[in-house]
Amino acid sequence: MPIAYIKESNYEYTKLKKDIFEIINNLDNNLIKTGSIVLIKPNLLAPSKIEQAITTHPLIIKIVCEYVLDKGGIAIISESPAMGKFKKNMKDCGVMDAINGMDIKIKDFIESREISVDSSINKIEIAQDVFDADVIINLPKLKTHSQMMLTLAVKNLFGCVIGLKKPEWHFKIGENRTVFAELLFEIYKAIKPKINLIDGILVMEGRGPGTGGTPRRLGILMGCSDALSLDRAVCDMLSVSHDFLLTNKVGKACGYNEEIIINGNMPKINDFKFPPKGDITFGPAFTRSFLRRNLTKRPATLNEKCKLCGECLKICPANAITLGTTEKRLKFDYDKCIRCYCCLEVCPHSAINIDKPWLGRVINKIGSKFIG
Repeated sequence: MPIAYIKESNYEYTKLKKDIFEIINNLDNNLIKTGSIVLIKPNLLAPSKIEQAITTHPLIIKIVCEYVLDKGGIAIISESPAMGKFKKNMKDCGVMDAINGMDIKIKDFIESREISVDSSINKIEIAQDVFDADVIINLPKLKTHSQMMLTLAVKNLFGCVIGLKKPEWHFKIGENRTVFAELLFEIYKAIKPKINLIDGILVMEGRGPGTGGTPRRLGILMGCSDALSLDRAVCDMLSVSHDFLLTNKVGKACGYNEEIIINGNMPKINDFKFPPKGDITFGPAFTRSFLRRNLTKRPATLNEKCKLCGECLKICPANAITLGTTEKRLKFDYDKCIRCYCCLEVCPHSAINIDKPWLGRVINKIGSKFIG
């Protein structure tokens, strides 16, 4: 039966080190030995400041590396971020300063291994380094996600899919969040890290996981030997059902539904702000273009914030974003847009929002009058 270990903590080094060492000691079970290759997978989505709560805090990464080195292991930090170069993100997010002088390897995910899975997903390419490691330590950040509601321990493993393979998956799957959850679940099953530690000290709520979200201090560290169970424990803390997170729902349907033991004082948070749920395409095929353009939520540019940096154009898997020829502003092709919100995720200027078309807003107002 999985145990979720919970500590009230902060980013003061001495306190944080004590708490992290205690949690990992409970999860280690002699996994990390002298000479063990330990791959540390943080969330380094994009170059950002610590106070934005977008990435795993650098002190957490540093202390986890210290634990590995104390055990005689070989510490390797690896990631394949959605935006920017991995080593630049390490520098801009404060990780390079934090680990300065330590005997740690920093390695981009470059080569993939294709694996077969027992679902409609069929085959997945995952970073080879994951399979070469003796131990994987998964270090997610607790934050919201405009497509999947939360990005926690299972979702963090999507970073083990290399580079442009990530937007390719978004394009293949389109707007079907359930299928994307199945993909994430299959990646989790393939990797199954035994040490999962979530940074819930300074978290993100609202329109995450990028710069559009709002930082919030919860002061919590949570660890578990199973990523899916850890995600379910977070749902309990945030006062939502396990099935609220689609990866949990998929796991439950596949028989992954063990009871979780909570070790520590878990707060009950009733006012956590989630992003609005995106609409799901519906109706017969010949009506979908109209419905998608006029009713369903979609990404839109806040022109006063947009710097025309081009990051959203590079990440868009459907090539639905272009730069207007007559005006210097972005244009969205909503027939092509698959509502994956990768553009919102990587925008460094909080210049992309989730918009409801005017007809959808009118229908919502009319409906609320009848309901109210």
